[in-house]
Amino acid sequence: MDPASFTQIDPVTWRIEPTGAMRVPAIIFADEQLISEMDDKVGQQACNVATLPGIVSASIAMPDAHWGYGFPIGGVAAFDPDEGGVVSAGGVGFDISCGVRTMLTGLSVEEILPVQEALAETLFRQIPAGVGSRGKMILDDAEMDAMLTGGARWAVEHGWGEERDLDRIEEGGRMEGARPNVVSDRAKERQRREMGTLGSGNHYLEVQAVAEIFDEGAADAFGLRVDGVVVTIHCGSRGLGHQIGSEFLKEMASTAPAAGIMLPDRELACAPIRSELGERYLGAMCAGINCALANREILGHYSRQAFGHYFPQASLELLFDVSHNTCKLESHVVGGKRRELFVHRKGATRSLGAGHPVVPQAFRAVGQPVLIGGSMGTASYVLAGEPTSEKAFSSACHGAGRAMSRHAALKLWSGRQIVADLAERGILICSPSSRGVAEEAPGAYKDVEAVVLAAERAGLARRVARLRPVICIKG
Repeated sequence: MDPASFTQIDPVTWRIEPTGAMRVPAIIFADEQLISEMDDKVGQQACNVATLPGIVSASIAMPDAHWGYGFPIGGVAAFDPDEGGVVSAGGVGFDISCGVRTMLTGLSVEEILPVQEALAETLFRQIPAGVGSRGKMILDDAEMDAMLTGGARWAVEHGWGEERDLDRIEEGGRMEGARPNVVSDRAKERQRREMGTLGSGNHYLEVQAVAEIFDEGAADAFGLRVDGVVVTIHCGSRGLGHQIGSEFLKEMASTAPAAGIMLPDRELACAPIRSELGERYLGAMCAGINCALANREILGHYSRQAFGHYFPQASLELLFDVSHNTCKLESHVVGGKRRELFVHRKGATRSLGAGHPVVPQAFRAVGQPVLIGGSMGTASYVLAGEPTSEKAFSSACHGAGRAMSRHAALKLWSGRQIVADLAERGILICSPSSRGVAEEAPGAYKDVEAVVLAAERAGLARRVARLRPVICIKG
């Protein structure tokens, strides 16, 4: 995008003034280089979101923003139900509650390296990954509904996790408002054998080492130390979430005109929050969130088992589990007045600052952990939420963000060559798909360091630690 087409507020804040049907401005948090490298469609989609009924303050895009379905990935928007606000399946995304969890091993890199290859092979066997991957459990109808209602709490009750984990998962591991009865039989069938699986695309499990500390106080609160090893899992609601998104987008698109909603793009299909369709989608979406929370809890359990074979003393304590693709009812101050708003985050992370009552007590003095996944073979980051993130409805970026399409990446890189190159750097990649590795080549993503630095400069979150990969299980 051309920076000259924006009004520059400060070095990392850019504004598009409302024109035409836009109800509010569009704001992008990024430095000039990141703005220049973004596809023009990011600005166009941010402006399109600004036309939706009931939107509050601004349509917002994060430093990792790139073109998505309807909303840009990295898009944030809040809607007031008292002003005709809407909920959009495209504003949540197809992979409902795709997110990241990081677990502390208590081990050092020196302890891992002697068993690095064996550990990688064990994790690869334990963690089903790839397109169409199937888990070790099959849920009947009753258990499916119980999982969709209970989330990570359901997983813990069934022995796939630990009670202590729940305090360090958003919503305490269970999203209220789930309505399994409005989730289609087709969506449930797709998920019946997919619990405890990574899936494909940019999903992964990584064993990582802390390479650098930026904030000693926050790092101490988070349990992070230089050369300490963590396990990070990135995945979501698998086939169930995708099916929910597909079905409701189609229904929202067909009913929008009758609801008086004029869409600048059919992909922005939405429904009034206070409508039968809007309430039904929110119930299905909350069930999808619970599915993802349960899935990551199960994968964390499998990770503990794999590590326990080599390191019986390693407990893999959960640092935090955050979701990226959600719409949540939250309380925010807008124009000096507290309002109850439905906040869409699509490829964005909640980023609550120090003192916020929702932040677990262990972190309340420093802020919520914000987990930023890098591209395969590059750094990931742990950030801490800042009170000033309220300007973006307490949101921050969620990753590096794609710089090119998967199709373009396939033309430039070979999966086998990437695996070999990373092995020379001491990073072991295990994947069922050479094509999938090529699609997720490190060069296909933005510079994650530039992204997190822009987020920090914008006051959305601050850097706590940089992580480097040691083992990557790739879908």
